[in-house]
Amino acid sequence: MKIAVLEPLGIPYETLDEKVKTAVGDMAEVICYKDRKEDVETLIERSKDADIVVLSNFKYPKAVMENCPKLKYICVAFTGYDHVDMDYCRERGIQVSNCAGYSTSAVADLVFGFVIDLYRNIIACNDVVRKGGTKDGLVGPELEGKKFGIIGAGAIGLRVAGIAKAFGCEVYAYSRTKKDIEGVTFTDLDTLMSSCDIISLHVPQNKETIGMINAEKIALMKKTAVFINTARGPIVDSKALADALNEGRIAGAAVDVFETEPPIDPNHPLLTAKNCIATPHVAFASVQAMYKRADIVCENLSAYLKGTPINLV
Repeated sequence: MKIAVLEPLGIPYETLDEKVKTAVGDMAEVICYKDRKEDVETLIERSKDADIVVLSNFKYPKAVMENCPKLKYICVAFTGYDHVDMDYCRERGIQVSNCAGYSTSAVADLVFGFVIDLYRNIIACNDVVRKGGTKDGLVGPELEGKKFGIIGAGAIGLRVAGIAKAFGCEVYAYSRTKKDIEGVTFTDLDTLMSSCDIISLHVPQNKETIGMINAEKIALMKKTAVFINTARGPIVDSKALADALNEGRIAGAAVDVFETEPPIDPNHPLLTAKNCIATPHVAFASVQAMYKRADIVCENLSAYLKGTPINLV
């Protein structure tokens, strides 16, 4: 068996190489690549002789896999796996695992970085103090007592809920499946959108969720509300969100994800929208999360090679 780790996965190459080789022992030959290449030709070259490939969040299409006759298993070093052609994997019988859980704390941390920045005008305060200004016009609200709405009650959503409760927020959630979580009130999506002061998105991207937060849903939001997206860009109508910001129909937004991976077109509507903080898909990428992810990759590989695959999607 041959394993091709197609990129360094955010940790030093030597560390990843040692981790993977230790995890699989003599069960497989391992080659770890020192850089990340996303073009089809390079991916084919790196994958064509592999039984197993490891990759994070770049597109891995049929055009690559149909040139990889030995491919039996893909370990996606990421929570989402919509960038892998799953239909082709099912057709070919290629098994796929993900690495859910490694970034739960990291994503939740950034959500509250966003919320506090939006509420307390930290970026604007930083600018004004350097220009000899004061807090005038920059005094914002507290989180305590605010209605915090969470769309998607998976691991990350529930981590966000726990932190929101610690800040003294009233926590509401919308999920396909209602759960019994102390201190969290489950409600329908329209009620959450219309009643909450802070709305944070945490659903996976799939056929059902693409376009889920559209102009109609955004129009339900309060004028004082803020919207946070650390999930996936296509779940939200970016133009509708930008229009709501520019027209003052909502108070602010923060987005870490777009329709494509960075670099983002400078003309993207959210990059010029009022009161919008944007980051380049960094929520998942804390130092600790990258090492947690490498450990889960190693667990996935070892389990698959032993005939007991885990984290299958």
